[in-house]
Amino acid sequence: MFLVVDVGNSHTVTGMYEKGVLIGQWRLKSDAKSTVDELAIRYHTLFTMVGIQKEKITGIIIASVVPTLETAWLSCCRKHFSAYLEDDIIVVSVDRLADLIQVKLDNPQEVGADRLVNSIAAWDTAQCKQVVIDFGTAITFDCITEKREYLGGTILPGIAISLEALANRTAKLPHIDVSEAPVHIIGKSTVQAMKSGILYGYGAMIDGLVQGIKKEMIESIDEPFRVVATGGMSGLIAPFATAIDVIDPLLTLNGLAIIYRKLTLR
Repeated sequence: MFLVVDVGNSHTVTGMYEKGVLIGQWRLKSDAKSTVDELAIRYHTLFTMVGIQKEKITGIIIASVVPTLETAWLSCCRKHFSAYLEDDIIVVSVDRLADLIQVKLDNPQEVGADRLVNSIAAWDTAQCKQVVIDFGTAITFDCITEKREYLGGTILPGIAISLEALANRTAKLPHIDVSEAPVHIIGKSTVQAMKSGILYGYGAMIDGLVQGIKKEMIESIDEPFRVVATGGMSGLIAPFATAIDVIDPLLTLNGLAIIYRKLTLR
């Protein structure tokens, strides 16, 4: 049984795998001020709720884009789980993944751990040219070739950031819930107009970016190419972005599991 940890700017998603099967997953807000013992108490409670004994956790892999939380997680695992681990705790980095993906950036150290994890997971499913769109605090586009090369991508503000900016930086625009889609693009009220702008607008932007990326990546119109969406907002935006082929909300967790098994040869 091994634990995978994806520490993001807004949320930390963890999953427990046993014999290749995800047997539990949890999504909590990321708090950069969390202490080692606070993390231990929180997750001990979650494990206990579903009958998981920490003594059975023999491996841990962590991907983090929040340095302070990465440090806290490492200390937590060493303090509370190290007695049961069969291997060192794996921390995802460009250097650690050198045999699993080729990073074709000017400065490979710049790329976020989660972006490499998603790329490895996507390539493991389909060995073709593709782009992974992760709808998180920021929306990232990651481009991978059939040769398992990470080419780079694009980064833009996430949906929550845009909604917050609209409400906080204008005098009359309210905070809104976009979980219920507008029927028409032309809104008949301020709230409808904002919903339309966010959902149809982001959908059109995604389609446009994918079209441009595809032109740069493929040489033939018949060449296999796919677009994978993941992240908390992926299901919300997908109906408005015709370019998305696959929605995989577990892409990052499964990617961490794939990396763990490959690095430990299990």
